[in-house]
Amino acid sequence: MNQDFSRILALLRKERGYSQKKAAADLGISQALLSHYEKGIRECGLDFVVRAADYYQVSCDYLLGRTPHRSGAVLNLEGAPAGGKGKKGAASPAEYDRRVLGNSLHIVFSLLKKINSEALTKEAYTYLAAGVYRVFRAVYSANPQNPQGAFQLDGALYGALTQAAMALAEARAGALLKGKEIPGGEGVRKEALPALTPESLEKEFPSHASSLLDLIRSAEQAAGHQWGG
Repeated sequence: MNQDFSRILALLRKERGYSQKKAAADLGISQALLSHYEKGIRECGLDFVVRAADYYQVSCDYLLGRTPHRSGAVLNLEGAPAGGKGKKGAASPAEYDRRVLGNSLHIVFSLLKKINSEALTKEAYTYLAAGVYRVFRAVYSANPQNPQGAFQLDGALYGALTQAAMALAEARAGALLKGKEIPGGEGVRKEALPALTPESLEKEFPSHASSLLDLIRSAEQAAGHQWGG
């Protein structure tokens, strides 16, 4: 059984506020065995996978980490063939990734619109724009024959400067979300913060949520790989 299974199994239980004792009893196994499953110490049979999927009301594919969509649906990329990356008839890897990012940003900015904080939206844009700038400039400047007149930041410093700008924007956005006032913006009121769950995202953004959940999983896998997890 893959590592995703044990992680997701434990996550689903904790999301619902169930103790291991209760979940184990409901699933018809001992608490010790459930603990081993959640820690990845022992592998379970397919009958338990099906039973756990029914218990937590998710698909077996989600429980096994094969899809970020709890219902097991295939990623719905607007304008792109279903089937996912690398499958016959699917979008190319570059097109697939572009649409996942586009769909994810649609949700992010929809949520920012709901929060209705110009200062927060500005910080989010600053952070994201700096990331796009860094990638584009790296690609553009890889060919030394391309003229550099489009850029004002020094070629030797732009990486550090934009990284600093991203860190500052992230810190300022974090302060706003905690309700703190910063120069140029009032803190976000608690009642303006949307209540979110994976299920509510799928309901509100049926054409985009699976992309965001896929992006989250991919980002965490990449971060875990760098950490050595």
